[in-house]
Amino acid sequence: MDRVQATGVNLIAWDAPDYPRYLQEIPHPPPLLYQQGEIQERDRWAVAVVGTRRLTTYGRQAARELVTGLVRNGVTIVSGLARGIDAVAHQTALDMGGRTIAVLGSGLDTIYPAENRKLAQQMADGQGAVISEYGLGVKPEAKNFPPRNRVISGLSMGVIVIEAGERSGALITSKFALEQDRDVFAVPGNINSPASLGTNRLIQQGAKLVLCAEDVLEELNMTMVVEKTAVQLALPESAEEAAIMSHLTGQPIHVDELSRETGLESSVLSSTLTLMELKGIVQQVGGMNYALAREPEPVYEIENKEEISL
Repeated sequence: MDRVQATGVNLIAWDAPDYPRYLQEIPHPPPLLYQQGEIQERDRWAVAVVGTRRLTTYGRQAARELVTGLVRNGVTIVSGLARGIDAVAHQTALDMGGRTIAVLGSGLDTIYPAENRKLAQQMADGQGAVISEYGLGVKPEAKNFPPRNRVISGLSMGVIVIEAGERSGALITSKFALEQDRDVFAVPGNINSPASLGTNRLIQQGAKLVLCAEDVLEELNMTMVVEKTAVQLALPESAEEAAIMSHLTGQPIHVDELSRETGLESSVLSSTLTLMELKGIVQQVGGMNYALAREPEPVYEIENKEEISL
């Protein structure tokens, strides 16, 4: 504990209020998290972006385009700070002014690889967080990375794999995602490219093919609808609706947790949520998680009569 405090690292126990709620839902969540930076409530709106360390020009471009689209829609990017796709995903999110979380396979005092220390520092300084379940002084040994991957998927609503060989660690992340009831997405690639063998195989096995960020946003029901007039949310029409709305925000919450907080029976909760979804008050955002319907950003009119979203 003295070492943790001396290095400015936060230690978060599994039952602490600031432990990521999405991560609590997975099998065998880390009992302790070492953290630099801050994981905020809005970071529940997160998608993991992972892939090969030996990326191609195509993979780099795909990662940048997808992350850019996701960040513009308020999505936090989760990855593993590795060389290649991971680093591109983190860097793009930071460049876009978005939020990103790195999950390490070592202690926080042993950033690996060393060339990504600057990325880690930027996250810790206000644009996200760097976390690990491994204590200070733990080296980045090969055995640490497969378990680390379950945390990457556990923090996310879905996992996007961009370029992966047949034995890539990114495929391990996708397997954990399926076990955790998270959506798996894959970017198709050249059938003759070793870097695309894993992603093309994932698509064959049922992963959702991704061509643009909108594919992910729509599948997870995270799309922001921009209209010219403000959305007028309907007032609650029953005590059940009022109870649900008092516990909902723009951040996803699992239906089981919502049932505990409202005290409503599951059958009543389910039927009420369905009605509220039809009214446009709430939306399901994947994995039986619900949030208030997201309001559009205001549209302003300028002198040349073109409409821009600010």
